[in-house]
Amino acid sequence: MPTTALSTERLDDYVGQAVALSLSNVRNDGVPFAALVVDPEHGVVGSGVNRVTTDRDPLAHAEVVALRDASGSQSRFRRGGCVLIASGEPCALCYTSALYSNITHVVSAVDRYEAARQGFDYLDSYKLFAEPPETWRGLRTRHWPVDDSLTPFTTWRDLHLGKSPRNTPRKRSAYE
Repeated sequence: MPTTALSTERLDDYVGQAVALSLSNVRNDGVPFAALVVDPEHGVVGSGVNRVTTDRDPLAHAEVVALRDASGSQSRFRRGGCVLIASGEPCALCYTSALYSNITHVVSAVDRYEAARQGFDYLDSYKLFAEPPETWRGLRTRHWPVDDSLTPFTTWRDLHLGKSPRNTPRKRSAYE
């Protein structure tokens, strides 16, 4: 029994579609990564293939492209209740994108270990997000406050949460 809101038959069909899209991308000089965003009630609401090289966009992973497509196609930024189906297990960036998009399930045809054996080793990406950014190799971070640095935040708070001390902002999740 699948752990998604999709039946086994429907899940087989959608995973097969993602694999076929991935193969088509390979045949068009792409890499073997494709993804679908599936709304259990409405079917495929977004699709994408890895376009990193094509678009010269390091964030254009198949899953991100599919999530962008799904968000635009239904005028909904967050895809609550949807399933992200990928030809290869998402990297940490793509899992994070799914989380930010409110995806409830992620299903992949090939896991990260098999992808690594096939020449697509992104296993270290999962470890990276377990550490704070200031410890990441190749990235230097620095806090640099300037005058009025907080003004956009306090203005937003005042506009959306009110100025009353009783309406002090609650701690917001980065996923909101």
